[in-house]
Amino acid sequence: MPTLSAFTVTVAGSALAGLIATSAPLVAHHAFGAEFDANRPVTLKGVITRMEWVNPHSWIHIDVKNPDGTVQSWMIECGPPGALVRRGWSKASVPSGLEILVEGYQAKDGSLRANGKDVVLPDGRRLFAGSSGTGAPYDDVAGKK
Repeated sequence: MPTLSAFTVTVAGSALAGLIATSAPLVAHHAFGAEFDANRPVTLKGVITRMEWVNPHSWIHIDVKNPDGTVQSWMIECGPPGALVRRGWSKASVPSGLEILVEGYQAKDGSLRANGKDVVLPDGRRLFAGSSGTGAPYDDVAGKK
């Protein structure tokens, strides 16, 4: 009966380990439609409490004040850090304490999470949030084009 050489076992084991290591990020990533609802656009005005520059999606955490004075803490999913930087974002452009306007789409489960499309800064600059979005290049969010 033929036996497997140490080389064959090493190559097969390395290939399997590589496959497992590279498949984890694919499982963690999701399509827009899996979590967010294109029929539930949101426009949120709030104060940044934290910005997470992480892959595969950056996150902006904002506190939104309701008309009754209560505050809701929202999480806004954005594109990866490298893509945001290429679109004009920097850590200095979105510091904690800055009031911003976010246009995007609410999570399907109704939680206080949204997929960000655009972020409008106090000086009027509009930054593309660059998350996965609906896939349409000129989405009409909350009646704005």
